[in-house]
Amino acid sequence: MAPTPSASSGTRDRRDPTGEFATELDRRYGRSRSFRLRRRWIAVIVGVAFAAVFGAWVVWAGFDGTSASVDTDDAGYTILSDHQATVNSQVSVAPGTKVDCAVEVLNSGFDVVGWKIVHLPAQTQQTTVYKTSITTMNRGVTGLIDKCWLP
Repeated sequence: MAPTPSASSGTRDRRDPTGEFATELDRRYGRSRSFRLRRRWIAVIVGVAFAAVFGAWVVWAGFDGTSASVDTDDAGYTILSDHQATVNSQVSVAPGTKVDCAVEVLNSGFDVVGWKIVHLPAQTQQTTVYKTSITTMNRGVTGLIDKCWLP
């Protein structure tokens, strides 16, 4: 005959309020059927909420209206004197789109010695080369596009 658990061992089987058998330790630490169901429902609710927030973010990021993009390349530069330089830039954007660009000239210590914002008009071609004349404080050694954006 198998030994029966004693009252002091904490492993006696009793019926919990849902009608299932549970030990005193299960009841003490919340390992009942109702607790498992509640935990499962909370996990489902959290999962649905996460999926809804993620879906909203995907829609917002995908359809935010800024589908136009600007692609730039440095097409060369010429240092004319200690206080003058020209920068050639190639800008690719959808035809009919205006673009603003920051063009700069750097010295040998990579300090900006000349800087200019250029407003590029809308063109009928996708890629256009622009030549920008920049006045500098000191002699530059390179000229380039810092960044371009849609106004």
